[in-house]
Amino acid sequence: MSGTVDARLKELGIELPAPAAPAANYIPYTVVGSTVFVAGQICIWNGEMTCVGRLGENVSTEDGYQAARICGLNLIAQVRAACGGDLDRVVSVAKLGGFVNCTADFTDHPEVINGASDLMVEVFGEAGKHARFAVGAPTLPRGVAVEVDAIFEIK
Repeated sequence: MSGTVDARLKELGIELPAPAAPAANYIPYTVVGSTVFVAGQICIWNGEMTCVGRLGENVSTEDGYQAARICGLNLIAQVRAACGGDLDRVVSVAKLGGFVNCTADFTDHPEVINGASDLMVEVFGEAGKHARFAVGAPTLPRGVAVEVDAIFEIK
C-alpha cells in the first residue's frame, strides 16, 4: 500500500531493504494489541554486512552512525511487514534500544545511535520521536558494530 509515509520515503530518496529473516530461534517481530516489538536489527543490507568492527578501535563514530541508520531502515522494513505493508498504521515510534560494539573507553554511544533516531524522525515526523537507550557492548552478533531494536505503536 502507498500512503503518506511511503511518499515521505520517496521524497527522502529512501528505499527500504527486504525484511531480514531471523538468524536463530526467534521471530523478527511480534504484535501484541497495538504494540509491535521488533527484534534487534543489525547493520545488514539485503543480506550483506555493512559495518563489522568496534567503535573506538577500527570503526569511526560516523561509520557507526551510518550503521545505526541501516539498522533503523531494517526496523522500518520489519514494522512495514507487521502492518501488512501500510506504514501509515504506525502511530508512534515508542522506544529504540541501541547497542554499540565498542572498546571500554568509547563514550560516544548516543552519537552513534542517533543514526537510527534521526532516521525515525525524518521518516515519521513527530510520531518518530521516541524514548531510547544507547549502551556499549564488548561484542555483538556476527561482529557487527551496531544493533538496534524497537517498539512501535500501530493502529
